Amino acid sequence: MKEFRLEELEAQRAAHEGAYLQFLRERHMSAGLYALDRGTADPQKPHKQDEIYFVVSGRGAITVGNETTAVARGSVVFVPAGAPHKFHHIVEDLRVMVVFAPPEG
Repeated sequence: MKEFRLEELEAQRAAHEGAYLQFLRERHMSAGLYALDRGTADPQKPHKQDEIYFVVSGRGAITVGNETTAVARGSVVFVPAGAPHKFHHIVEDLRVMVVFAPPEG
């Protein structure tokens, strides 16, 4: 078993001064914590993996392909492999758990 605490993951991510911290990598999936502060731009490009976003905190919007939806704490969004997607209109700092399958990279 592996167990993680959100506040510890956020501290690790902040200490490395990056927007993304991969905290789990297994044979068939990986997971990370993604942070976008209020007003920042999301630099993501489409990924080769399917992914699930779970919004832990914050508010904004996400566009996947031609569809846009508001996101806030508790939102879950599936993004198919290869789909263009970006978070935007971030009005509260976003903290998002990301699960990739297969693992990213």
